[in-house]
Amino acid sequence: MPRPLAPRHDTRAWQIQVWVSFGVAVLLCGSGLAYLPVSPIERAFLVMAYVFCLCTVFALAKFVRDRHANLPETPAWGLVVWGGFGAAMALTGWGLWVLEIPSAFAAYLLVAWLFLISAAFTLAKTLRDAHEDRLALGFNRPTPTPSESV
Repeated sequence: MPRPLAPRHDTRAWQIQVWVSFGVAVLLCGSGLAYLPVSPIERAFLVMAYVFCLCTVFALAKFVRDRHANLPETPAWGLVVWGGFGAAMALTGWGLWVLEIPSAFAAYLLVAWLFLISAAFTLAKTLRDAHEDRLALGFNRPTPTPSESV
């Protein structure tokens, strides 16, 4: 008779690796954008585009995980999340393509941007897994107030 599989938890080494990868990705993107030889308005556009991508990655990761768990959602939420992620990626890609950026800088920013997106998805999954582990162990549950325990 097969035994049920025990839930697998992320190791501490994995969690450190995920955070280090995310930090390196942010550092690479930040340094690339800081030293980019363009006008301040073009630099500001790319910084906002990278932040927009980062925010939509976390929203999309939560949406996909909630959908996998069959949690209720509003009807158009999927369209909003996927549309926001698509718009963020498209606008950032368009900015890297259209702005007059030297090709070496553009290639560096492209690779750093894709690394940031990948690291952010991995970080989102790791954080959500850790949260679910804490819930399964009974942590993060609200403690009853004295009036509720009577």
